[in-house]
Amino acid sequence: MLLYVFCWPILAWLAGQLVPAIGAGDFNKVSRVIFQSLAVFLLQKIAQYGQDSLLAEPALYISQTLRKNIFASLQKIELSSLVKFSSGDMTYRLTEDADRIGEVIYKSIQDTVPCALQLIAVYSYMLWIDWKLSLATLLLAPFVALLVSIFGSRVMIAAENSQKRVSDLAGLLNESIQGLPLVRAYAAEPWLQKRFEQEIKHHRKARYKTLQLLALQHPIVGFIEAAGILTILAIGALRIQSGNLDAQGFSTYVAGLLMLIDPISHLTTNYNEFQQGKASLLRLREIERMPLELPDNNMAKDIGSIKGNLKIQNLTFGYSKESPVLKDVSIELNSGKMLAIVGASGAGKSTLFSLILRFKRPQKGSITIDDKNINDIKVRELRKQIAIVPQQINVFTGSISDCICFGRNVEENKIIEAAKIANAHNFISELTNGYKTQIEERGSNLSGGQLQRIAIARAILGNPSLLLLDEATSALDAEAETAVQIGLKQAMKSRTVIVIAHRLATVQEADNIVVLDKGIINDIGNHEELIKRGGLYRDFCRKQIIRDVNG
Repeated sequence: MLLYVFCWPILAWLAGQLVPAIGAGDFNKVSRVIFQSLAVFLLQKIAQYGQDSLLAEPALYISQTLRKNIFASLQKIELSSLVKFSSGDMTYRLTEDADRIGEVIYKSIQDTVPCALQLIAVYSYMLWIDWKLSLATLLLAPFVALLVSIFGSRVMIAAENSQKRVSDLAGLLNESIQGLPLVRAYAAEPWLQKRFEQEIKHHRKARYKTLQLLALQHPIVGFIEAAGILTILAIGALRIQSGNLDAQGFSTYVAGLLMLIDPISHLTTNYNEFQQGKASLLRLREIERMPLELPDNNMAKDIGSIKGNLKIQNLTFGYSKESPVLKDVSIELNSGKMLAIVGASGAGKSTLFSLILRFKRPQKGSITIDDKNINDIKVRELRKQIAIVPQQINVFTGSISDCICFGRNVEENKIIEAAKIANAHNFISELTNGYKTQIEERGSNLSGGQLQRIAIARAILGNPSLLLLDEATSALDAEAETAVQIGLKQAMKSRTVIVIAHRLATVQEADNIVVLDKGIINDIGNHEELIKRGGLYRDFCRKQIIRDVNG
């Protein structure tokens, strides 16, 4: 970089030699100076290549590290805070925003620093030639700096708004692609098209505001530069007329002056890009400032192997203190037993699962496993002993084997064993590539029942002591439900199981059933006991045409 910058004053000096030689018709001197200039240019461009190529890798590494660290933070963010961001917005921040920051850092070192050094080197040479004339050029600096500052702050605001619009657009695209079958089923294509067109219109307007500011800045700054140069030429002519400067010195001076235009233009452009990069950085910092999951306390220990005795005592939890979702809930479940939780939507069933998995912590009460408070257990160790089969199955692209493993290092025979227990081995074996079959995005090449059985295999692979089931068959047809139920029954053997029940027919064999109503336990008992007592559970059963054990 220093070699690249040092070449500029030499080129200015050579230009000062060349102009008078051309005027005098001295071909030998012109040829010599041109050869020397070409040699300096070649040296400069080699230095420039070295500078740019050496800086490219660390700049890209910065983007990579930033993206890696933000993604690591993302995995620790409190889940209730994370849902406020659309997947499209989050994707844009981790891709485009992270890349923009790396590009800005690269340009700052690769272009901004050399331009600043070029200004210093060339201007110092100009001071040496004629310091009085050089001081006159400083009159331009405050005007240019003020304009760049004003425009830069406005560009940052406009860029931040533009990037938000791109994030919104990415979010809508993500929703649209996932929801295309639903849109077509409802013949809602015109509605979606109109909504998309409105979003891209908003984006166009926001982006135009940024480009308009940049378009206005360049001619204004350029006009001031041109006016300044013409003024300096006039002053230079007076200096020559008074005998204080010769023609060769003035030619060198003008060459140096022209060499200042390009770096000033680059610095102006880079400053605007820096402001846009600053907007991207603020968007990434917003992720870092989001509340994280509460860490393990200092006394937290490994849980080791557990039997699965679960006790919930006087549990109260609410997303706000004024509106508790669960109120004074107490449940006891012995190892190897099955507990079903029923209740209307919003009764607090899924919230209870989140508390057991320690996604959230209660305001009052406690949850213990084998008489150990889960707050005193290392959270990763706790979750290794608990498995969940959610109602909405999420799978990552990759092979079926990878999906069942889910990051765990296990032997192939263990994967097959888990698949057999989950009643998935037969259909997997019938696929062309068996366990190496690639799962497409969102599992689109497998049926709902197949995905559910893969999820069951994934859950039991680690041999968990506690199994949480969020009604894994509620969205399946009768044939698929039967296949999944076989897998579930085999998976539940010798495990403590809690199942959220939407279809009451699936929980009649539970050892105990908890009836939740608006966050409060309305009743507890097995199916026969609850039917005999009547009440809310019996009402649920009647609505779903469940048999009455008394009639």
